[in-house]
Amino acid sequence: MIHDYLPISRADMNIRGWKQCDFVYVTGDAYVDHPSFGHAIISRLLESKGYKVGIIAQPDWKDKKSIEIPGRPRLGFLVSGGNMDSMVNHYSVSKKRRAMDSYTPGGEMGKRPDYAVTVYCNLIRSVYKDVPIIIGGIEASLRRLAHYDYWSDRLKHSILIDSQADIISYGMGERSIVEIADALNSGIQVRDITFVDGTVYKTDSLDSVYDAIHLPSYDQLKKDKTEYAKSFYIQYCNTDPFTAKRLTEQYRENLYVVQNPPARPLSMEEMDEVYSLPYMRNYHPSYEEAGGVPAIREIKFSLISNRGCFGACSFCALTFHQGRIIQARSHESLVEEARILTEEPDFKGYIHDVGGPTADFRYPACDKQLTHGACKNRQCLFPTPCKNLKADHTDYIQLLRKLRSLPKVKKVFIRSGIRFDYVLADKSRNFLRELCQYHVSGQLKVAPEHVSDRVLTKMGKPENRVYRQFVKEYNEMNQRLGMKQYLVPYLMSSHPGSGLSEAIELAEYLRDLGYMPEQVQDFYPTPSTISTCMYYTGIDPRTMEKVYVPTNPHEKAMQRALIQYRNPKNYNLVEEALIKAGRTDLIGYDKKCLIRPRQKADGEMRNLLYGKGQNGAERRGARPSAGEFKNGGSRTSGGRKDGQKPAGKRKTIRNVHKKVKK
Repeated sequence: MIHDYLPISRADMNIRGWKQCDFVYVTGDAYVDHPSFGHAIISRLLESKGYKVGIIAQPDWKDKKSIEIPGRPRLGFLVSGGNMDSMVNHYSVSKKRRAMDSYTPGGEMGKRPDYAVTVYCNLIRSVYKDVPIIIGGIEASLRRLAHYDYWSDRLKHSILIDSQADIISYGMGERSIVEIADALNSGIQVRDITFVDGTVYKTDSLDSVYDAIHLPSYDQLKKDKTEYAKSFYIQYCNTDPFTAKRLTEQYRENLYVVQNPPARPLSMEEMDEVYSLPYMRNYHPSYEEAGGVPAIREIKFSLISNRGCFGACSFCALTFHQGRIIQARSHESLVEEARILTEEPDFKGYIHDVGGPTADFRYPACDKQLTHGACKNRQCLFPTPCKNLKADHTDYIQLLRKLRSLPKVKKVFIRSGIRFDYVLADKSRNFLRELCQYHVSGQLKVAPEHVSDRVLTKMGKPENRVYRQFVKEYNEMNQRLGMKQYLVPYLMSSHPGSGLSEAIELAEYLRDLGYMPEQVQDFYPTPSTISTCMYYTGIDPRTMEKVYVPTNPHEKAMQRALIQYRNPKNYNLVEEALIKAGRTDLIGYDKKCLIRPRQKADGEMRNLLYGKGQNGAERRGARPSAGEFKNGGSRTSGGRKDGQKPAGKRKTIRNVHKKVKK
């Protein structure tokens, strides 16, 4: 077997002696042969099973010839939008075009289309009418059934309908893609591959579909958002491979989309196999002239130790994509990969991360999950840790110790995030001690997201008191170790359930903390999350209760500004928010105030009272001295003390503020 990059051209195919690829993988990312990239994992896995795979990375979607480079594949096209949904990749939450694409050579923006999977598939169909198309990756996975699309602000079809693809391999895809490949290789027509777990397919009849839950039709979902909330929650409760039912969704009289149950999680041995495949561990050398692919910088010296997350935050799509059951690699596999990293010529002694969606999850949450699955109506950590939760960091501590003892390794960082509530649920504080002593570089990033318990409930996050307890214990641990290290909290504005009063509550917390974050994340409604369902419907699908949703861009700007209230550029928005919320008590000179009274307004008020009027004429009375507004010593326009009748109409400070505001 040739240990090299997979073919990206006819010349590469000739070197390998190939006349035809079995599969051609079309991806919206640049070709990076590293296990942090989905196209690398799937293509290398198929290669290990004997299939010939070629790569078309970031084809020109306006030119049919770009899809013809390797020729017609024997078995089919594999299509992915890339490591991110193409719309998230292109646009900020304010729907402004991003300046940089980290998954493109040189960071150049515009090398992939909006809705990349759909565009690529239609491009393929324009050239190859009958070649099977299998779609996967995050974009296809999270759009597998009818979904709210934030960027077009409407309910969209299953991506199978708009893309003309034949089948979706959803989730991580290793099991399902091999089954699909073997079925096609054995001569089974793609329309007959309806039996693979972890797939979604189209059919013109439900006669052969058994044991299924029939979701409301697409037309019903469009007419009634309540129906969509109900449908979404049924989908959410059927994401576990051990308990999920088949789901169907009707589009026309003779067109249905069928979702099979998720594929079973990989065993530790299978995870080790996936990560031991012969990756080149870098971007394709053809990108060198453009400056390489920026995304490699953070992941090149990082280790992926696990998949899945039982944290189940409302705004996260991991439940739909990787699932809630943790899948982990062995110590031996991770140590071996770390040794490979240390031999890289540009290795500086630092392993940047050892983790996954949540770094400190190394086991399923409880013993029953591997036989009975995750609970449908109970979260492992929210609102409080389940009594069956196994909160134990022993294995992770041992792994980290092995890694940092390797020759050439100076430091092992943890950057993919920890669950502070899981750390506290562990009765031992050994991990907290080791974390502070060995794995933090001055500051640790954590994600409380908010401080209002009303908002945290909607987020699926623990109460604020839990975070405060973690802060206390983290600081105490660092003090005992004689180390000065800080916490950097990730915070989110405008999440469903957050009004101005909750945003002000967060601002007051930051005031007391003496901290203003440099960046603030507005809630971003991405496909297939509980929070996005709330954003679209105004209903919490878990309870079917109405929830307040800030959707007005100006209100969202005010909530974001409140988190950064010290920034002078945000003054107007902060002042407006405080006035609108009836919290003018936070405008003043007291240490508890968020902002001081507007200097310009003060100047205008003084002019109106004592100086020149709007027409330039001098007003009666001298300007007040510096202390005249203190201790009841304010004066009227006639220079008299309050309580005395002025010569003209008395202009009170309140009247002046009204005039200035107008």
